[in-house]
Amino acid sequence: MHEEFLQQAITLAADNASSGNGGPFGALIVKDQKVIAASGNQVTSSLDPSAHAEISAIRLACLKLQDFQLHGCILYTSCEPCPMCLGAIYWARLAEVYYACDRFDAASAQFDDSFIYDEINLLPTARRIPMYHLKLASAMQPFTLWSEKIDKIVY
Repeated sequence: MHEEFLQQAITLAADNASSGNGGPFGALIVKDQKVIAASGNQVTSSLDPSAHAEISAIRLACLKLQDFQLHGCILYTSCEPCPMCLGAIYWARLAEVYYACDRFDAASAQFDDSFIYDEINLLPTARRIPMYHLKLASAMQPFTLWSEKIDKIVY
């Protein structure tokens, strides 16, 4: 069954690449052996750099299930998730991920995320995009208010 769902993600990616609606990536989310969400990459068509196939499928699945966590769901994606998508996968609490191509296959097609993997390990001050930590007296106020909140939804 995993191969069939993964093939659907590959077909979605190929259709997306052919149609010009976005990049050559596709993803679907399955719960209880049923596809609950599917999406191709929509970065260029939506003018949204975060509209990767995995992120878009996660957003659709969350709306479908009316939950911000996807416990018991499986992601099938045409390519190994990039660092951004990997973070979203963990935040969404997906149970498993199956992918077809890996990051090196993507790099050979000019989708090379290796520099981001490298940047994550650097201190913010050493990254390519300058990042500055400004210590303001009020900086902790949102966390303090959150910690004191009795009716919060923990995630």
